[in-house]
Amino acid sequence: MARIGIVDLGSNTARLVVYAYEPGEWYRLEDEIREPVRLAEGFGGGNHLSAAAIDRSAAALKLMADFAQATDLGRLEVIATSAVRDAENRQELLDRLEGLDLDIWITAGTEEAELGVLAAANSLSLEHAWVVDLGGGSVQISLMENRRFVHGESFPLGMVRMSERFLTSDPPLPREVAALEAEAQQRLGPMMGKIRETDYPLVAMGGTVRNLARAVQKRIFYPLELLHGYALSAADLEALAAQLLASREQERSTIPGIRQDRADVITAGAVIYRWILRSSRRQELLVSGHGMREGTLYRHFLPAPHLLEDVRAFSLQNLLAGFRQPTAHVRHVEFLARRIFEGLAAAFDLGKEAGEILAAAATLHDLGTALFYYRHHRHGAYLLHSSPLYGFDHREQVLILLMVRWHEKGSPRTAPYDSILAPGDFKLLLRLTACLRLAEHLERSRIGRVQDLSVEVRTDRIVLHLEAREEPIVEVWEAQKLTAELFQEAFDRSLEMVRSQELDR
Repeated sequence: MARIGIVDLGSNTARLVVYAYEPGEWYRLEDEIREPVRLAEGFGGGNHLSAAAIDRSAAALKLMADFAQATDLGRLEVIATSAVRDAENRQELLDRLEGLDLDIWITAGTEEAELGVLAAANSLSLEHAWVVDLGGGSVQISLMENRRFVHGESFPLGMVRMSERFLTSDPPLPREVAALEAEAQQRLGPMMGKIRETDYPLVAMGGTVRNLARAVQKRIFYPLELLHGYALSAADLEALAAQLLASREQERSTIPGIRQDRADVITAGAVIYRWILRSSRRQELLVSGHGMREGTLYRHFLPAPHLLEDVRAFSLQNLLAGFRQPTAHVRHVEFLARRIFEGLAAAFDLGKEAGEILAAAATLHDLGTALFYYRHHRHGAYLLHSSPLYGFDHREQVLILLMVRWHEKGSPRTAPYDSILAPGDFKLLLRLTACLRLAEHLERSRIGRVQDLSVEVRTDRIVLHLEAREEPIVEVWEAQKLTAELFQEAFDRSLEMVRSQELDR
């Protein structure tokens, strides 16, 4: 096992993340330290680090270096972004950091953009996208095609710079907002034209968009505690931006979801993202919880080109690496669930996406046993309520967590997640849960007694022909007792199970 500490020395915040990992196999976030440093303070009038900003940054990095030494982490990899990159007096900061065990990398704008694309490619199921990373000092906009960085540019339109330069009134005046939008048009207008020529989605990353998305989620009572993969709609961002623009700084700091240390500059971030959505003619931003830090991690975790082969499959196995499961049982339940699904798919118009959701739920169905056996179905659902499944959208993750919640018994319910689900998803949930529950109970003895099965769909019932070398008495009993009613509701047919005689001959 290896450990690495990565510090993102941003224009607004310094954040240390500590990852433990086994190269190519798994990784997990072990710890995090976040300190506001506001390095870009004063950049509205020029590229000069203030003495106060240097003091704050040096103190934060000294704290992080001490933490690394105390925890046997070794050297920290410090990624310095636009504020340090653009500062005329950056050597003053670097001189203050001498003597600390730090590996400082001052990124070029294109390098910063490339790291963002790498993070998006390894955490979302997208082949092509435009990736936007708005920080305190700059905004990076990059084109990703075939999961690879094509090109990207960095523009000095960060929310700290723009707040100091344009939004000087509290609350901002309409003419100040118009001036900021004019600056965005001048700097980003040609890039927006390129975006409009494609139908690629917009992926947004960084603390600014995460803070905006969290505030929107609080505003609309979003039921899932996840930011990664959240589709931030243009309408919801417009409503939040209007609220921020009408509020004083002290009022903004009390808006649920808005971080207090961003309250004075978050309005500029909302205005810029609102302008990007309007100008690109997009209806939403897809929020990425991964960013430059994770892009840096992947350069250590995987050989070039540092890309996961299958984002979804890796996400499931990476989660299970931290919550050990009875592997043979889980694999056999997944196998039986797939076989049941394959036998029903054509008759009930169950497509490939439904099969992938079922397979994921089967892989994770006993996740909660790592906490405690009793009520493990609830423990597993809770973990999936707050742990992102990379590569799955929120609707898919809700379906998976609900299947885990109801995989043993009971009648599935969708509350409180109805607002995330699509029309027809309740019927889909019933059908997929019936497949999973049936597979779970056909493996009740956990010895693989039911080796395989085939499905026969009749007009009044569905017959499962079970291949077993001995009579699967407990499996059939449990499956019939706990699945028959759900199966009837899901498929409008009764369930019958018979043991195939072929293995006896």
